[in-house]
Order: sequence, then structure tokens, then C-alpha cells
Amino acid sequence: MKKNDNKKSGALFVGLGIFLSRIAGLLRERVFAHYFGNSDAGDAFKAALKIPNFLQNLFGEGVLSASFIPVYAGLLAREHNDNTPDHEHHLEASKVAMTIGTLMFLMTSFLVVGGIVATPFLIDTIAPGFEGEKRQLTIRLVQIFFPGTGLVVMSAWCLGILNSHRRFFLSYAAPIIWNAAILAVLVMYGKGTSQYDLAIIAGWGLVLGSFLQVAVQLPTTIKLLKYFRPRLDTKVIHVKIILKNFVPSIISRGVVQVSSYIDNVLASLLQSGAVSNLSYAQLLYTLPISLFGMSISASELPEMSSIVGSPQEIYAKLRERLQRGIQKISFFIVPSICAFLILGDVVVAALFQTGKFTDKDTHVVWIVLIGSSVGLLASTIGRLYSSTFFSLKDTRTTLNFAVVRIFFTTILGYLFAFKFAPMISTDPAYATAGLTSSAGLSGWIEFMLLKNKLNSIIGKTGVNWRYQSKLWGCALISAAAGLAIKWFVLKGFLTHPIPRATIVLGVFGVLYFALTYVIQIEESQGIINKIRSKLGRK
Repeated sequence: MKKNDNKKSGALFVGLGIFLSRIAGLLRERVFAHYFGNSDAGDAFKAALKIPNFLQNLFGEGVLSASFIPVYAGLLAREHNDNTPDHEHHLEASKVAMTIGTLMFLMTSFLVVGGIVATPFLIDTIAPGFEGEKRQLTIRLVQIFFPGTGLVVMSAWCLGILNSHRRFFLSYAAPIIWNAAILAVLVMYGKGTSQYDLAIIAGWGLVLGSFLQVAVQLPTTIKLLKYFRPRLDTKVIHVKIILKNFVPSIISRGVVQVSSYIDNVLASLLQSGAVSNLSYAQLLYTLPISLFGMSISASELPEMSSIVGSPQEIYAKLRERLQRGIQKISFFIVPSICAFLILGDVVVAALFQTGKFTDKDTHVVWIVLIGSSVGLLASTIGRLYSSTFFSLKDTRTTLNFAVVRIFFTTILGYLFAFKFAPMISTDPAYATAGLTSSAGLSGWIEFMLLKNKLNSIIGKTGVNWRYQSKLWGCALISAAAGLAIKWFVLKGFLTHPIPRATIVLGVFGVLYFALTYVIQIEESQGIINKIRSKLGRK
């Protein structure tokens, strides 16, 4: 019973951990916006994060999800499916984990040292439009960030082990301490410190947070392993499988990151503040992806990887889990899109409008956020399709389609930002929105390729458009009600962004759940019935 409960609550614990860490991240960004706004120092800090974050994403959670977790979780699952004593399989899995951990540590150390030395040359690849003091600050920040990012890569190794043992909450809540460290130094040194000096101080806060993020996960990780010491036995068959999948996984993740870098490079060629605007919008855009797409995909991966039986039995169970996951994701993502499109200015103002972040900045970020919303549903469901491929130990398919995505992102990004946007408006915000909308369209192309390929292997899967139409109807009605409250009830009466957002978004959320409950949407009924049951007990 306990194991089944863990399976059911996996997405909940992932979502809760991500939610808390994202709240911490939003608090950090709100404080950051207060001190930096859309300044040159803010642009430098955001751009500087791109290079070391590439290392984190290259060897981090995405790669381990594709290559390590399916094999490690599969070894653990064998404890319950043959007659070999449990401890032997667990010991074998632990030795595989330590070999991968040792290799990751060595590769990351090498890349961190090389990255620090090569930083002046790397800057021109992410921010060719930066010059003078702004460029020098970016170089200094990247060199500070690199060691911290190396630590976060090892945090991803801990996450892979914890997730495989269904210990979801700790691994996804650990970034809270990373955000808290940066936030703390901003608050401590923000008043009376120049923006350039404060950016350097925040950089060292990031390094401290990275160390603490690993430190809080390591004790539980060591406890779960039956074997904990450096190991480099790459001849073991399971290590070979991981390494075989590791290379295309790294390339695939690298290609995905190139998409983000292209947006950043093009943004650096636009008006001052474009990089910061893009970063603020991406923070909001990735929130529902992380909360709902990542939580469901991350919890499903070890479960999918542990399915045993004949190929037809495995495919049938994968289809069932995939369809259920798509339905859950859609229930939350559809209203998120409507909120961004119709009430996005309310959201942005509540989170960022303070200090040097003005009402004008809110409007600009909202426009960029609207562009980001184009591909939100495709990107979120696409994560679940990728996890399904990973569970089948297929990492090459996701790589091939990621290459297609980067091709379209590059071409469409240039056309939308520099050719089409000026035709629509002279407002430079539309050029930045062109970057995000082009990335969204590319995400839809990738999603369709993933879906069609997987369907040819396991059978028909995909979005239930009848179900989707119900969600869209409820979400649009709810958003319209929130907009009416904003325009006709609160206009000129309540101007502070936080209480205004609380009322407007509260009406939107309550009405969406009420409407979906009335038309008998399963997800809504399940959530509301649980709440009513708990209130009834109390």
C-alpha cells in the first residue's frame, strides 16, 4: 500500500517542491527587479547566467533523466521481479550510480576550469551587443558563476538518485536554499551599493547557494546508496548503456540550450533592457512548465522505466500513463495560457513592479509573455513525450527533433524579431515578443514530430480536443470575469499591484475550478472533493 501511495503522490511531491522553489525564485526576482530594474547591470547579470547554466543543463537533470534514471530505476525495479536477493541488485545499482557520479565530477571540474579561462571569448557568443563596462561586468560575473554551476551539476546527480527512489520532494525543493542565498545578499547589501558592485556580491551569493543546495541533498543520497566511494568501472554493461545514451542526451540538451542562446543573442542586439525583459518573461513562462509539465514528467519517468512485461504489455501501459498525464497537464496549462494572454499585466505587476521596475516595464514584459504563451502547451506536453522515449532508452529521437526545433527557432526568430515585428509596431517590445513567439511555434513543430514518432511505436496517443475545448471554454470565461473585475470594479479604487492581483486572479482561479467541476472535469472534481473531504473531517 505504501508503494502505491508513493506512486500516486509522486507528481504532488515534485509539484510541491517545484512550487516552493519557484516561489523562492519569484521572491528573488522581485528583489532583483527592485534593485536592478532593466538596467545595464541587470542585463549583464542575466546574460552572465546563460553560459554556466549551459553547463548545468548539459550535464544536469535533463541528461540524467534521459540516460541515468531509466537504467538505475530499472535495476532497482528488478529487486521485485526476480529471485536474486534485493541487496545484490541494490548494490549493483549503487556501484553504477557512483561510477556515473565520479565521471560527472571529473568532467564538470575540467569544464569549470576551462570555462573560467575561456570566459572572455565566450561572452561574444551570448551577448555580442555588450560593450565597455557592461561587457567587463558580464565577464567577471561568468567567472564567478562557473564554480557554483559545477556544484549544481552534482546536485542533479543527487536528484537522479532521489527520484529513482521516489524521494521527490527534497530534490525539487533544494533550490529554495539557492534562491534564499542570493536573496539574502541582495537585501543585506542592496541599500547604498552601486548596481555594478551589487551584481558582483549577488554572484558570490549564488556560489554559496549552490554549495548549500548540494549539501542538503547529499546525506539522504548517501543513505540510499549501498556503496559510496569514487568508482570508474566503465566496463559494466549498465554503465555502458548509460554512457551510450549520455552522448546523444548531451547533444540533445545542448541543442535545446542553443535555442535559448539564440534568443539571448538576438535580444542583446535589440534595445537596452531586452535581455532583462526576456528573462523576466521566461521566468513566468517556465513556471507552469515546471509546476505541471516537469512535475508529472519527472514522477512518470521512474514509473515508466519500471514497467515490465512483453512489448505489447509495456506499450499498453505506456499509452495509459501518457494519456492520463496529458489530461492532467492540459487541465492546468490551458488556464495558465489564458491568464498570461488576458491578465498577464496583472501577474507581471504583482511579481515585479517595485522600485526601478515601473508600470512601463510591466507592459513590455507582458507583451513578451504573450509571445511566450504561443508554445506553452506544446512545450509542456512535449516533456512528457520525451520522458516516454527516455523510458524506452531512446535518446536519439529526441535529439533529432531538437535539431529540427533549433533550425526553425533560428530562422523564425530572425524573421519575427527583425522583419515582421517592425511592420506591426515601432514599440521595441514587439521585437522581443517576436523572439518568444517564434520559439513557441518551433516548440509545436517539435511536439508534433515527437507525437507522430511515438505513435508509430506504441500506438495512438495525443491531445483529446473535445476535452481541450471544455477547458478552453471554462478558462476564457474565467479570464473574462477577472478582466471585468479589473476594469469595472477595481479601476481607480485599488491600485497596488499585489492586492489587485490577489482579487483578480482569485476570481479567475475560483471560477475556473467551479466551472470545470460543474461540467464534470475529472481533475477538478478530484481536487475539489479532496478539499471538501479534508474540511469535512476537520
